[in-house]
Amino acid sequence: MRHWLIKSEPHTYSIHDLEKEGTALWDGVRNYQARNYLRAMQVGDLAFFYHSNAHPPGIAGLCRVVETGLPDPSQFDPASPYFDPKSPPESPRWWTVRVAFLEKFEPLIPLARLREQFTPEELPILRRGNRLSVIPVEARVAEQIRRMVQGG
Repeated sequence: MRHWLIKSEPHTYSIHDLEKEGTALWDGVRNYQARNYLRAMQVGDLAFFYHSNAHPPGIAGLCRVVETGLPDPSQFDPASPYFDPKSPPESPRWWTVRVAFLEKFEPLIPLARLREQFTPEELPILRRGNRLSVIPVEARVAEQIRRMVQGG
């Protein structure tokens, strides 16, 4: 099992939305490196759900990858802001996964606390200019984050 961090702005899609819906297609990712990370995900992997562009930003919960290797349907929808006219249905450019809600962190783990605990090398979300919406998280770091949630 691998660990990941997936980012979303809570006014667009939040951990509360995922909790309410139960599962969600993680669509709309339009960065090749993030897409490659989505393609590397496997059923059963865990993902920390990070609220970006929020007050405060931070890790808001946990979800599990329940389906992989899915063509992102938004790339084929001309009404979608994520439409890609250069991506034909017979050879999709963009792929995604479906995630299922596991847990909401109350309170969330704020970015400031993550900065106190980890270096940018340990947790890439802390790197200046890191705009990726999907990043891998090392097992040791994931375990430390889980301990933070449990009050440790």
